[in-house]
Formats: sequence, structure tokens, C-alpha cells
Amino acid sequence: MNHPLDPLAARYATWLRLPAEATNDTADETPESVRAMPVVLRVERDPAPGRTPLLEAAAAAAIAVCLDPRAEPGGEWHAEVDAWVRGRIRKVSRRARGAHWAAVLELPGTTVEVDGAEARALVPGLVAEAPREVSRLQISGSELPDDEPGPPPPGRPVLWLNPHVAMTAGKAAAQVGHATMLLAALLHGSGQDEHLKAWTEDGFRCAVRTPDAATWAAAHPGDDPDLAWRTRSVVAVRDAGFTEVDPGTVTVIAQWC
Repeated sequence: MNHPLDPLAARYATWLRLPAEATNDTADETPESVRAMPVVLRVERDPAPGRTPLLEAAAAAAIAVCLDPRAEPGGEWHAEVDAWVRGRIRKVSRRARGAHWAAVLELPGTTVEVDGAEARALVPGLVAEAPREVSRLQISGSELPDDEPGPPPPGRPVLWLNPHVAMTAGKAAAQVGHATMLLAALLHGSGQDEHLKAWTEDGFRCAVRTPDAATWAAAHPGDDPDLAWRTRSVVAVRDAGFTEVDPGTVTVIAQWC
């Protein structure tokens, strides 16, 4: 059976090698054809969630939607997820609280909670046809103060945020969601389905951390992403540069445990 993320695995290395200016070439798109996965962050006024657990919840929620049984061929989510994965993997992070958060829970998707922080990834679809419950939510204002989560726990993948690039919590949430998708795609693509199964059973939990410059440099896949995956189990998220960062910026390096 084809895996939902096979198209992503097939083009991963090619994307990473593109010239920076080519990463945001959208000449083949129209506004009506743009697809995205909404990632909704629950940001109440009091208490506000911790930044790190909120990002960890968003990372797990994004891949949980993609690998939900309903996203498999024949499932009710398959057509939307498949169309999105075969195109540009856009995510749009929004924040919600109170009644607006309750309304989002009624839409198709998956909610993950980590240490009291909650994020819900919704089934991707056409941005122009986003439900009102989503389109009315704010994109800006998702910034949260940095925290100090401590060393990553053993036995879980680590998502390293680029220490040289400032990102809001909303931007970082989208990027770590990309990272978990790449990890799952390459685990399956390299025949490590037993690891993917164990990760699925753990609820796709992971650690999000900001490393020092030396750790970041050591983890970077460099010019050979295929070799980096085979020898060091790392993948890189390279952003198209539509918001907050320059085109071609590596925002996250994901390292399998």
C-alpha cells in the first residue's frame, strides 16, 4: 500500500538542494489553488501555555493528521491530505481561546496536549475555502516568552530550532510540523516501519529545543541530505521564505532518536 507521505520522501533531497531563490517560486499556482494545513494553537490569557510544550504539541498534531487511518486510501480525509502532500506543504498557524477554541474542536483534525499546552492540526484544504471558524482566527500575536525545558528526554526525536533565526511561536509551530512529517516520511522510505510504528504508539511525542551554534552546525546535513539521513538520522526543514525568514533558510533540523 502506498504511504501517505511517499510524495514528500521522494522530493526531500531535491528540495534541500534547490537554489534559495527557487524555493518560493509559485508561478504554477493561482490564489484559488493554494492548499494549507491550519495548525491552531490554544493560547489562553491565563494561564498562557509554555512555548516549548505548545510547539511539541503542534509537531505531534501535524503528523498525527497525516498518519491517521482516515488519511489512508479509502479514508474520509485521504483526498484532501493526498492533494496537499503532493503540492507545497504549507501550514498556517493561528491562535484561539475560549469559544473560538471550542469551535475549532468541531472541525476534522487531531488535538495533542503536552504539559497543559494544546494544539490542533486540521485536515488541510484550499485556503480560499477555509471554514469561518478558522479564517476568523488571528495569525499574529502568537508569541510566547522563551522557556528553559532542559535536556531532551532519551528515546524521543529532537527537533532543533535554528539558533540564528528568530521565529514567533506560530512560525515555529509550522516548522516543527514540517519536521515530524519529514521524519515519518523518511522512516517509512528507508524501511524503518518498526520505528515509525513505535513512534505512532507514543503519540508522535518529540522534544523541541534550541541548540547552541556548535550543536546546530554538527547536526546540519550539509550538501548531502541522503547521506546525513543514512548515517546520522537527521533531516532538515528548508523554508520557502514567505514569512519571517529568508528563502532557503533551514529552520529546523530533526534528529531521530
